[in-house]
Amino acid sequence: MEYKYGFQLGLASVDRAGVVFFAELFRHAHDAYETFMAHLDVPLSRILEHQLFLLPIVHAEADYKRPLRHGDRVEVILRVQRIGNTSFTLSYEFKTADGALCNRVQTVHACIHAEQQSAMPIPDELRGKLIAYCADLHPPS
Repeated sequence: MEYKYGFQLGLASVDRAGVVFFAELFRHAHDAYETFMAHLDVPLSRILEHQLFLLPIVHAEADYKRPLRHGDRVEVILRVQRIGNTSFTLSYEFKTADGALCNRVQTVHACIHAEQQSAMPIPDELRGKLIAYCADLHPPS
């Protein structure tokens, strides 16, 4: 299963050439991640408020296939690529309104005990919700 998030590329996200500034791609991926977590009913605001565990990004990478330009309507397709014991990997495909793949982003989130600042197993509630979106468990048809 996949989660879809849409936005229009604004002026603040582009460079002087009018194409997405490379670092802004990660901001838009993070916006998709934040709405995805709220969709799962595990909003980041609740995680931060209760401070039982944290989900920092420990690795991020991006591939730039085609430029995204100011004003483009963009659809981000988010999938859970992998769920480990103490981390999970998300993938994001950025597509324009005509369906053209422009960018791919991948982030790895570690589950950290908030007080001890050490790795901990992903809580069962979160794990169960992530499993529904895990690409490894639901291969494309």
